[in-house]
Amino acid sequence: MQAQDFSKMMEAEIPRLRRYARALTRDEVNADDLVQDCLFRGLSKQHLWVGGTDLRAWLFTILHNQYVNSVRRSVRQGSQVAISDAVSSLTRAANQHHRLELRDLNRALALLPEQQRSVILLVGLEGMAYEAVAEIVGVPVGTIRSRLSRGRAELRKLMGMVPDHRADARMARSLKAA
Repeated sequence: MQAQDFSKMMEAEIPRLRRYARALTRDEVNADDLVQDCLFRGLSKQHLWVGGTDLRAWLFTILHNQYVNSVRRSVRQGSQVAISDAVSSLTRAANQHHRLELRDLNRALALLPEQQRSVILLVGLEGMAYEAVAEIVGVPVGTIRSRLSRGRAELRKLMGMVPDHRADARMARSLKAA
């Protein structure tokens, strides 16, 4: 495969990579940096990609691993990962209810453990198959199903779809902290 064809295939995946990176980092600037690093690494490691396999899964694996490494690095350095809230200037009166639901969903996702959040984003947001997600995250498919099930159940509680006083208290603390 020619380098030009590979670059075009990678370019087609940029919107998905950006969407996943933004969901992981919850910060536009950090997400763009993460995608740029992922693309650079993908181009420099092009020789490791096996033609005919799923390029999207390969790139998502690179992006996911780089995100995990950056979180680990920031923990070692004692810094915290910044969480940015939804930009309030984008709200409109006509869709206020939807904005609030999205804000609550974003906060609820932030309260999930990283492992559950990643799986929910890859399966729910990106529509990836369980097998592809298992390959990206590096765990068996059964673990993906389990994380997805537990994560969805916790999201239902946090979003108030299932009564749970502890989840209500966590969301209330999240709203006060914002």
